[in-house]
Amino acid sequence: MQSFDLVVKGNLVLTDKVIHGAMGIQNGKIKQVSSNPDELNGKRVKDFQNAYVFPGFIDTHVHCYSNPDEGVATTSEAAAIGGVTTFFDMPYDRPDPINHVAIFEKKVQHLEGKLIVDVCLWGTIAKENGTDQIIPMAKAGAVAFKLSTFETDPYRFPRIPDPEIIKAMSIMNQVHLRAAFHSENGEIIDKMIDEYQKQDQVYPRAHMETRPPVTETSAILKLLEFAYWTGAKLHIVHVSHPRSIELIQWFKKQGVHVTCETCYHYLLLDVHDLEEQGPRAKMNPPVREPEDVQNMWCKLESNQIDIITSDHAPWRLEQKMEGKNNIFKSPSGLPGIELLVPLLFDGGVMAGKLTPVQFARLLSTYPAEVFQVPGKGKIAVDYDADFTVIDPTQETIIDETQLHSQAKFTPFNQKILRGKIVETIVRGTTVYDGAHLVVAHGYGKFVPGSAAE
Repeated sequence: MQSFDLVVKGNLVLTDKVIHGAMGIQNGKIKQVSSNPDELNGKRVKDFQNAYVFPGFIDTHVHCYSNPDEGVATTSEAAAIGGVTTFFDMPYDRPDPINHVAIFEKKVQHLEGKLIVDVCLWGTIAKENGTDQIIPMAKAGAVAFKLSTFETDPYRFPRIPDPEIIKAMSIMNQVHLRAAFHSENGEIIDKMIDEYQKQDQVYPRAHMETRPPVTETSAILKLLEFAYWTGAKLHIVHVSHPRSIELIQWFKKQGVHVTCETCYHYLLLDVHDLEEQGPRAKMNPPVREPEDVQNMWCKLESNQIDIITSDHAPWRLEQKMEGKNNIFKSPSGLPGIELLVPLLFDGGVMAGKLTPVQFARLLSTYPAEVFQVPGKGKIAVDYDADFTVIDPTQETIIDETQLHSQAKFTPFNQKILRGKIVETIVRGTTVYDGAHLVVAHGYGKFVPGSAAE
């Protein structure tokens, strides 16, 4: 009988079912999956008994360098603690966005020696005349490209004009990568914010009121039509409203290659949390009405949403609270890479809204498939031995002061969660043992995108 480097036992979450079984791991890869926990022999054995062994979770929407104080080393540590074995870092870095192959390659080099878990990198384009960098960045390893219809910053996070979007979509087809979009209608939003501020309507709820659902749906509708005519593979990030999902599903039926994600906060928070917590619950797009949240869960449960992400944005609390008396002065975004999995395991699986198999699809299998990440996302032979182990019988209490991110705040502070991450394993090696990080920076790797040469 073959003896493996490592045998992992427990409730294995496969693509279609959960089995109490075992896996044989060799050279960081899964080499055998058995429904008999005692069938496999290993030099080392980890028996997690009745805990769930999920395929390692993948967070495709993370901003390490929107706040340069955070950085990839800190984010990678927070990812491991949060059960995320691979994350995608967004391209809107400070001071320079990742919109040129030379900047992209410099960022890849910067990752060396800093990672605990594996990382993919997004690329983007400049506001004008930037599409010539798409193919070079794709060949250098960009996993996908993120663009915006809303202007956060004219240089770092610009609104891409429509002719450039259509051109970019056509070029991305040549390398078969996905065009992802922050989809908000800036013309409406900017006008409404200006009017609200002139009238001193700067209370927390004003953030949602100046970004009504039409500002999301109108931007998405335009992008869907562009994708229809270009044949592009489109991905809509951080969808906040069920109407957006309905539009996406309508265009899918017309043959448009479109996928979408929502974030944990659009499932677990609503506008009343924004009213109560102010800047601590401010992100773009904003949280919505309670009935919208309920309908987002309905879309999720009926498999109309492909992925759930964190949109990790690690502002320091003092930065966020600059908007204490004027919500528009607070930067948008929450820390989330450390909280995504435990919050949704409690609010989804333990609440009976998602099965463990659905949970694995949304947070592991579909992210890997949508973005064509080889060897990730499944418990299957020849896949990477990336696992997140969760014990449903234990509890976790969120303490924002102990978050690994430099952002020491969350609207979920002191929330008691059902379930505990007891181990995070990347390519057959434990990186987090449920209490401590147990590998050195540098173990994690840069994972090139599917068009890399």
